[in-house]
Amino acid sequence: MIENKKLEYGYFINIAFCIIIGIASLYFMTADVSSYITKTTASVLFVLCGVVNLLYCLKAKALGNLKFMIFMVIGLFFAMLGDVLLIDYFVIGAALFAVGHVFYFIAFCFIAKFKLRDIIAFLIIFVPALLLILLYPKFEFGGMQALVIVYALIISLMLGKAISNIFGKSNRLVNIIIALGALMFFLSDLMLLFNVFANMPYIYDITCIALYYPAEFVLAFTVFLVGFKYNNSDDKKIAKTEYN
Repeated sequence: MIENKKLEYGYFINIAFCIIIGIASLYFMTADVSSYITKTTASVLFVLCGVVNLLYCLKAKALGNLKFMIFMVIGLFFAMLGDVLLIDYFVIGAALFAVGHVFYFIAFCFIAKFKLRDIIAFLIIFVPALLLILLYPKFEFGGMQALVIVYALIISLMLGKAISNIFGKSNRLVNIIIALGALMFFLSDLMLLFNVFANMPYIYDITCIALYYPAEFVLAFTVFLVGFKYNNSDDKKIAKTEYN
């Protein structure tokens, strides 16, 4: 009964964060206020969501996969830095995002050990992305094509691992939610690619933001989910078998 109450309170906390982050991101898209203020506010909120989830799980002793939880929070922090600095320092912002994706990828590897299927999933995502970058005629990278390719490689590896984990033996629903957050992040960056380097209509920028903040919230939410869902002894036993 106590465990159920802890779980319910945790869901309530995340619903509250979901609403607040949604309002903050909408305000960022529509307000006539400095983008640094509104964007930083929205970004700090998803990091705060991850930190609160981690602390809540620590207090509730729901530590099903603590390494995953810690690395996800670090990834959220770097995403926040990249998000803010991307406004005026695109290369630095992109580099920080890439570092964040590396931390996400490592976190996903704590769910399931790196396997051949991860490479297959990565290639299925990266090869079309690479062909798009190289062949789409409207892109004007201005000497930044190599940077874009490296970034595409890293985010494809992150997304590929998240999708691959769905086919593991434990907590499939949790892994689907993780993959959903990673996929929305990938699609958000795809919209950003078209907006920045192909001068596409404003709708691409709006779509980028509309996907990005929900993606970060979902990834922050997984800190709570993995903490509680992997806390079940049977699931932990299955997950350990899968990892080994």
